[in-house]
Amino acid sequence: MSPEEIITALRGLDSCAVSDALDTLGLPGAVTALKPMWPVGTVLAGRVRTVTAAPKATAGPATHIATPLVAITEPDDVVVIDNHGRTDVSCWGGLLAEAAVRRGVVGVIVDGACRDVQESEALKLPVFARTAVPVSARGRIVQAAMDSRIQIAGISVAPQDFVLADVNGVVFVAAGEAARIVGLAQRIADREARMAEAVRSGRDVQEVMHDSQFPSVTAEER
Repeated sequence: MSPEEIITALRGLDSCAVSDALDTLGLPGAVTALKPMWPVGTVLAGRVRTVTAAPKATAGPATHIATPLVAITEPDDVVVIDNHGRTDVSCWGGLLAEAAVRRGVVGVIVDGACRDVQESEALKLPVFARTAVPVSARGRIVQAAMDSRIQIAGISVAPQDFVLADVNGVVFVAAGEAARIVGLAQRIADREARMAEAVRSGRDVQEVMHDSQFPSVTAEER
């Protein structure tokens, strides 16, 4: 599958189906610490572009965090910022959101805090983070690296991986595993749709939800 095909397929799924596929394959990827900062009603899916944050160590003016990355983002990119879980200072705000939307960025994931949530909502830019705070990054944190491997809530994430986020949470899909993860997630989603129809038709939920009803992993998928 091409990257474009993977993104399209992910947009037809949800984080639960992808998380179940990751579980079945014994792969990491599901994040439990991040949540949508405004009531996002759609599925966010795209390619990962990464930023690593660090405390500002020198005096004087500095380039604002994430601006070098946002300036080179492309349509369907998702900005993913590793601020090491800090919730005392924001590393994403309204002006960054304005610039990101102009570049075609489809969402933002922050392992830490953000601010200007109302501006991201007005722009319809999904932002997932630990929390929102009013405290500015300016003078406090800077961009230490971009487009390098990072850790998001304990999950290792690389540039050009894929991410899906929705009301249930965030899941990362490693680029090298994406085709089989997406394929299994689609099988799981199809099976659950049939199971829901069975419940609606009157079948016993104990029978319908028995472990034997869930997809197994084929030798090819392993």
